[in-house]
Amino acid sequence: MALLSRALHAAAACLRCSPARGLALRLLTSTAGPTAKKSVPYQRTLKEAQDPSAVARGPSQPLPSTASVVVIGGGSLGCQTLYHLAKLGVSGAVLLERERLTSGTTWHTAGLLWQLRPSDVEVELLAHTRRVVSHELEKETGLHTGWIQNGGLFIASNRQRLDEYKRLMSLGRAYGVDSHVLSPAETKTLYPLMNVDDLCGALYVPRDGTMDPAGTCTTLARAAAARGAQVIENCPVTGIRVRTDDFGVRRVTAVETEHGSIQTPCVVNCAGVWASAVGRMAGVKVPLVAMHHAYVVTEHIEGIQNMPNIRDHDASVYLRLQGDALSVGGYEANPIFWEEVSDKFAFGLFDLDWDVFAQHIEGAVNRVPVLEKTGIKSTVCGPESFTPDHKPLMGEAPELRGFFLGCGFNSAGMMLGGGCGQELAHWIVHGRPEKDMHSYDIRRFHHSLTDHRRWIRERSHESYAKNYSVVFPHDEPLAGRNMRRDPLHEELLGRGCVFQERHGWERPGWFHPRGTAPVLEYDYYGAYGNQAHEDYTYSRLLGDEYTFDFPPHHDAIKEECLACRGAAAVFDMSYFGKFYLVGPDARKAADWLFSADVSRPPGSTVYTCMLNHRGGTESDLTVSCLGPGPQASPLGPAFEGDGYYLAVGGAAAQHNWSHITTVLQDQKFRCQLIDSSEDLGMISIQGPASRAILQEVLDADLSNEAFPFSTHKLARAAGHLVRAMRLSFVGELGWELHIPRASCVPVYRAVMAAGTKHGLVNAGYRAIDSLSIEKGYRHWHADLRPDDSPLEAGLAFTCKLKSPVPFLGREALEKQRVAGLRRRLVCFTVEEKVPMFGLEAIWRDGQVVGHVRRADFGFAIDKTIAYGYIRDPSGGPVSLGFAKNGDYALERMGVTYAAQAHLKSPFDPDNKRVKGIY
Repeated sequence: MALLSRALHAAAACLRCSPARGLALRLLTSTAGPTAKKSVPYQRTLKEAQDPSAVARGPSQPLPSTASVVVIGGGSLGCQTLYHLAKLGVSGAVLLERERLTSGTTWHTAGLLWQLRPSDVEVELLAHTRRVVSHELEKETGLHTGWIQNGGLFIASNRQRLDEYKRLMSLGRAYGVDSHVLSPAETKTLYPLMNVDDLCGALYVPRDGTMDPAGTCTTLARAAAARGAQVIENCPVTGIRVRTDDFGVRRVTAVETEHGSIQTPCVVNCAGVWASAVGRMAGVKVPLVAMHHAYVVTEHIEGIQNMPNIRDHDASVYLRLQGDALSVGGYEANPIFWEEVSDKFAFGLFDLDWDVFAQHIEGAVNRVPVLEKTGIKSTVCGPESFTPDHKPLMGEAPELRGFFLGCGFNSAGMMLGGGCGQELAHWIVHGRPEKDMHSYDIRRFHHSLTDHRRWIRERSHESYAKNYSVVFPHDEPLAGRNMRRDPLHEELLGRGCVFQERHGWERPGWFHPRGTAPVLEYDYYGAYGNQAHEDYTYSRLLGDEYTFDFPPHHDAIKEECLACRGAAAVFDMSYFGKFYLVGPDARKAADWLFSADVSRPPGSTVYTCMLNHRGGTESDLTVSCLGPGPQASPLGPAFEGDGYYLAVGGAAAQHNWSHITTVLQDQKFRCQLIDSSEDLGMISIQGPASRAILQEVLDADLSNEAFPFSTHKLARAAGHLVRAMRLSFVGELGWELHIPRASCVPVYRAVMAAGTKHGLVNAGYRAIDSLSIEKGYRHWHADLRPDDSPLEAGLAFTCKLKSPVPFLGREALEKQRVAGLRRRLVCFTVEEKVPMFGLEAIWRDGQVVGHVRRADFGFAIDKTIAYGYIRDPSGGPVSLGFAKNGDYALERMGVTYAAQAHLKSPFDPDNKRVKGIY
């Protein structure tokens, strides 16, 4: 038996030792070298329960010749997905496991479930997992899953951390999650063995708990089998058979194994650490990496029974109750990558590297001092898969129809498994999930990144290392930067631009008046022998933003916003997705894809949505109608008939591309979708002076009569051919210029020169966020998502419901209109000068009726503005009268602030400014 204190002291000494470094520490572990025989903190694993004579003797049951769905991988996600497919009535679903259920990574997972995370969707997913493991499975099967409800404590050692927990508490109110902020003294009363001398407070969630991985997966498998699904163990997959249909679309046709093949149109890759290998069998890129992830299990601790589980984020450590002992683990800045993933690894563990793990012991001993004299019963160091943004990989792969992903769960597969298994099952059966799963959708990544090894490795490392960091509203990654830079990047950098990163693109965040702030090569935070950057301006500016108060750069963003309202601002929006839709069926495709009527004459531009079959909003975008042309140019392809130019938000460009492509394939439209995002730049000049500025640069008449709102035309800017569009995303008079890449810098410089005497300034996306919410314009994936309909979001004007033209999602909208809206998006303003960022609870007449999706400060009206969907607690439709009337308040970090509800934007409600009326 080793003491935790001995391990800590030995690790510290080992950092100074000779080439025999680590020897003393290896003696502290139970064995030397990788093994499948180390103990784990469960009375029984599936491996121990199996019949030894049955090992590796062929499949546990005969393979069917066909299956409706084949799930690959028998861990948490595979079992949950199979179970939920069976619950949806899918017959003939099969799960294939190469060894035994849970044998990959699930068997050794800690099995913690925390109900609160800084995401409303994840709170819903966690709630479903909890229902399944704590109630539904046992009721359905009579088997106990091993669920233990001992509660959870989030420890705060500083004020910012406590503020983060208070935000979680406010969000939890909207979902009925019982939680309480405790003082240090109250925390000590609840957990007498804890050191609270350095605490600011804690968040206590009484209904958090733990699951037994083996018990949960066994029960899921039995419940699925009772509904007609099959679980086949000892059946390694060796290949995925694919065919290309008459339209050139690749589709799954079969799964090949060592023991035969199964014909199927649908495969679900739930192979965890091995998901990349399974993806390669099908020609699908799976962006994840494998790392060692570890915890230790202590000997008996007197007085620890029934204590809550602990997450001490500031020490990057968790302590899980294990009967009369604790499991201690965490996330370090120097995790070990598993470079060569073995396909023979099952029920296996690695030797624990105490050099890496020792940092967690120090935090654990500080928090629970009795651990210093407590023995270590076992060490558990196994593989886990991690992704570039610390979010799972789910949904249908863009490269192969019928090939779904359910992997990359960043050691959270047990707690997210139930919710994600349910959503994945809906995705397979109904074509899309019920909730907004865009953050998990594999289509969120640009195709240039999904097999870029350096980007995947760097971003996955940073996501792992910062897993327990405070989630601040304006944080940006330092890893994997400068992957995609637009033609104005260097020009703007020299003018003080502080960049944000969105899916590989560097885009302007805001402008720093004192010098440049370039993003440097990733330094791995000084790990792996890298020298950490010193005097790193960009990192320092980010650090200044680490607050839940108004950030230090609030005034710089205010200047950009007020300059746009009072004079003019230029925004570089080159990272926007820019697509052309052409071909014989382009008109049919456009009618079906777009909710608005885009059957307009060439020169028209229409703001529209794209919906899914449930009426949810997959995108909002502008569609410009083009005239046919026999010759291709940088500003358009050659085509006959109808053609359309699509401009979509850059963060959602890949999602849009995949959605359109899928619809074109499903409907068999004869169309071409052409991506010109890298070939064209885009700047937008907005504000009262925009017409005067651009009239000096463009050779076109910009009067209202010659150039009305929502129109576009080709023109020359400083001698360069551009496509000019009269549009606004901030509620001002303005134009967008879509510019061939080679012409971007000279056109931009000409605009800046012409704007000098008019007060033109550079502005970034932080200003766009403020200006757009002030005007009431929606941001997709914030106040407009795939689970929100345009009717609920106040965008009924984008839907051609008065015409007889069918479009995707129309039937769902018509049913919703008849039944009444069960929720409605409402604008709120708060008089008190207090920052809000989203996730605040919305109170109406003393009851919680929703939560804030998006919030920012509006500088022109000098108020905090928030948007959120509200429901009627009685369950009835939400009428306009219900939304408008009532006594509203927004709860921020446990404190409520009186709020005024608005059905229209409080800024320029008559839309005079976009018409040029000032």
